[in-house]
Amino acid sequence: MTRATLAEIRSFFAKLMASASGSADPRLERIFESVPREAFMGPGPWQIRAGHSYVETPSDDPAYLYQNVLVALDAERHINNGEPFLHAQWLGRAAPQAGETVTHIGAGTGYYSAILSMLVLPDGTVTAFEIDKKLADRARENLKPFRNLSLICGSAVSSPLPPSDLIYVNAGVQEPPLHWIEALKQGGRLIFPLCPTQRAGVAMVITRKSGGLEAKPIMPVWFIPCIGASETANGGKEPDIAKAWKAKAVHLTRSRAPDNTALITGQHIWFSSAPIER
Repeated sequence: MTRATLAEIRSFFAKLMASASGSADPRLERIFESVPREAFMGPGPWQIRAGHSYVETPSDDPAYLYQNVLVALDAERHINNGEPFLHAQWLGRAAPQAGETVTHIGAGTGYYSAILSMLVLPDGTVTAFEIDKKLADRARENLKPFRNLSLICGSAVSSPLPPSDLIYVNAGVQEPPLHWIEALKQGGRLIFPLCPTQRAGVAMVITRKSGGLEAKPIMPVWFIPCIGASETANGGKEPDIAKAWKAKAVHLTRSRAPDNTALITGQHIWFSSAPIER
């Protein structure tokens, strides 16, 4: 038997990603096939996350990257290029569309930023934030071919965000900063990991609808903490992740005080078990 070519391996990976997304959008398969993962991982061999440690690939053959694996960007700090199937599911849920404005928080070296930029072509734009300078420098170089994307080396927690149709967050937060929610356009989606400190959490989608902010928990997740947004503020308690699974809406505390439907109460927002009004 002859070995599959890299093009064939990448094509099969793209089919897996499209299937894992749960979406009927045909662009997902085409885009995952056209964006080479190895272009964003640095020179091989690579460190692949397995359990609580890493295993080095036998060589720099890119075929090793086209699996559902975490690839180390900085193994010492456990910073990885995220699990492909997880991102496929997130993209299926978030459904980036042509012409939309996307903000990507936690770009790493840019692989998923590139995917997002392709999904909003021809007229959409992506603003990607990466707080780590070394990773941001690598991302800036990797993302040069993607003309509808701008990279900011800095904190999205302390910086204003552009008005966004989609805010895609790849770092665990204790409570999404208020200005992230305020940046959502009508119909805009904020997808993020509600992950207190270093514990596992739940991926949540907040959508701005005419009746208010709808909340939908979608899957268990673990992400590295988002600097500045993963700590308990003002002596408060960490969110109860078990309660987060029952969330149906988000309210701003300045506009509406928490009531008996409150599941998680933060400094600026609270999650409710009652759905928004239609």
